[in-house]
Amino acid sequence: MQANCPQCQTRIQIDDAKVPDRPFNVKCPKCATVVKLPGKSAAPAPDGGAPVFSEEALRQPAGLAPLAGPGERAMVSFPDPALAQAMAGTLTRLGYVTDIVPGDDAARVLEQGLFTMAATARVAAAPGKESLYQRLTRSSPEARRKIFVILAGDEFKTGDGMQAWAVLADLVLSSKDAGMSDNAIRTVMAERGRLYQVYIESKRRYEESFLVEK
Repeated sequence: MQANCPQCQTRIQIDDAKVPDRPFNVKCPKCATVVKLPGKSAAPAPDGGAPVFSEEALRQPAGLAPLAGPGERAMVSFPDPALAQAMAGTLTRLGYVTDIVPGDDAARVLEQGLFTMAATARVAAAPGKESLYQRLTRSSPEARRKIFVILAGDEFKTGDGMQAWAVLADLVLSSKDAGMSDNAIRTVMAERGRLYQVYIESKRRYEESFLVEK
């Protein structure tokens, strides 16, 4: 089993033979952050995508460091108020300053550039208006990379990578899991950070070399 520390991105490798059936905790060898792993109870999805998280594996263990940095903001916008509250509770536990924004205002509020996380449903807006999901899908690649997008709804299977790819999201959640998806968000954000790290480092080196040449 392999994982990445959500704090410092250090790769953690564990012999598959030693992985228990139930979720378990390990310490990052570099920064000592406690990382909860799903164990064998989170079996791979049938299509080979991301793991299907068990209910226990979704929950955040007590005492785990916040995922968000100081002052990081998350926007939550759903037609269903109960789903919005459940999702907001999860993101608040992860350390985000969370705003629940009505659907008619969400796309406009996103333009303020205050948010690094957005959780919404795959819905269209009324004629002449734009939903948050529609606004996110037409964002430039640079702007889109700055926002972690979660889509939640009854049509999704939590952690299904193929579904997330198809709807241009970083993570999809079943509605019933929205209020306890802490660990799923941590896991996918760590993987996203690892994938983007190559791009970020290449961009930094290019910008530094350009400055030197000038």
